[in-house]
Amino acid sequence: MAARTGKQFLQGLRDGRALWVGPDKVASMTDHPALSGAAAALAEVFDLQHREAEACLMPDPETGEPINVSHMIPRNHADLQKRHRGLERTAEYSVGLMGRTPDYMNVTFAGFAGRHDEWAINGNEQGAENLVRYQKKLRREDISLTHAIVHSNVDLAKGKYPVGFDPVQLHKVEETEHGIVVRGSRVLATLAPFADELAVYPGGPMPDAAGVHALSFCIPMNTPGLKFICRDSVSTSTNLYEHPLSSRFDEQDAFVIFDDVEVPRERLFIDANLPVYNTVMKTSWWPNITQQTMIRAQTKLEFAYGLANRMAEALNVTAQPQTQQMLGELTMFTEFARATVYAAEQASRDLGNGLWGCDQRPLLALRAALPTWFPRVNEIIRLIGAHNLLTTPSRAALADEKLRPLIDKYLLGVGVDAEQRSRLFRLAWDFTGTALGSRNEQYERFYLGSVGRCLTHAHLQADRLRANRLVDRFLLEELDEPAVLQAAVAAS
Repeated sequence: MAARTGKQFLQGLRDGRALWVGPDKVASMTDHPALSGAAAALAEVFDLQHREAEACLMPDPETGEPINVSHMIPRNHADLQKRHRGLERTAEYSVGLMGRTPDYMNVTFAGFAGRHDEWAINGNEQGAENLVRYQKKLRREDISLTHAIVHSNVDLAKGKYPVGFDPVQLHKVEETEHGIVVRGSRVLATLAPFADELAVYPGGPMPDAAGVHALSFCIPMNTPGLKFICRDSVSTSTNLYEHPLSSRFDEQDAFVIFDDVEVPRERLFIDANLPVYNTVMKTSWWPNITQQTMIRAQTKLEFAYGLANRMAEALNVTAQPQTQQMLGELTMFTEFARATVYAAEQASRDLGNGLWGCDQRPLLALRAALPTWFPRVNEIIRLIGAHNLLTTPSRAALADEKLRPLIDKYLLGVGVDAEQRSRLFRLAWDFTGTALGSRNEQYERFYLGSVGRCLTHAHLQADRLRANRLVDRFLLEELDEPAVLQAAVAAS
């Protein structure tokens, strides 16, 4: 099939999966009012790769069919640059608001396949072979994939990961003729209504867990026994004028229940093998996937900066020192993000087995900063917008023959008419103040881990050689106090 179109993507969603949004068991992702806007947006992402084929597509290395560049297993710096251009196009479509467009999982599994040797330890050669085979299927069928990698937790005082056996968390129940049966739950399947398949793989090591929790596999969303319970929708309307972002970019999040789900043996990558589970994510995953995640973040920051600038211009407050300082703060965030991605790509290297990836040190630092940057970005936009964010006539009010002349007279901006002013501040409010804005702020606060976890990881992965050398110069030098004093006296 190779790279799919939006129409082909939408046809694939009609699979009878067990998925609930609020009280509704959803029969059609494309018709339900809470999901139709995002379904159409994801279809646009699939069409985008054909419109921007030069940046977004490449030939499959074995078949020559066109595939998305996010499926590439990079082998050199030039490959990373090519992948960057395609990832950037995808991020620009949703201005970084969709953190789980399919390219995220495409990059993840390309990295897994590139370091399949990491998956083949401790007798898991068959699991590694299954993984490589699945990655070929993923790219050639252009599958939209979501994941659930976080263990459900009932009592955090007992630890984040299971100690011994925990029946709530996903675990292997038994062997079958064709595979294994799994039971339990996981979070958080972002993009669940718009994915073709679900991936389970390690979110982190589980040093004290029972082996039955150590699982990795991919299965179709309509697999019997698989159930998805979505959070409340933040897509309140399909009106693009009044809700320009939330009407189309609510990618949804779902709690996943595995109610005795059979996983075919050829879909298993880790089968109750704790040593493999605890090691496969330690080396190559971060420097590979964070190229995609930080390009998305940079794009979102640039959009926020442009939005804040446009509001300041419409209000004619760009000359005010406090406004300039806040815009400068957004500039700082944007430029740090841009420089970080550039530095990481420039210092890229072979991660092992021929897989080429970014220098993870600058990307880990940026990742640790984003959970505090994005809430501040929202605050700045709301401070600049002030009450203007709430004086935004609806399209119906603008269409009213009696109201429109008054709106044109009293709600215009500098360089923009009343309608453009309303659109501008509605866009800003949808970005920061609506349910979508709140969901996305929460998402960014815990994206790839909390602030504390991100800072800890950045510290543990830091290169201390030069820092230690600079300190050791003073701590390890031989001090001859009398000679030092004599030299000082002589010099005076």
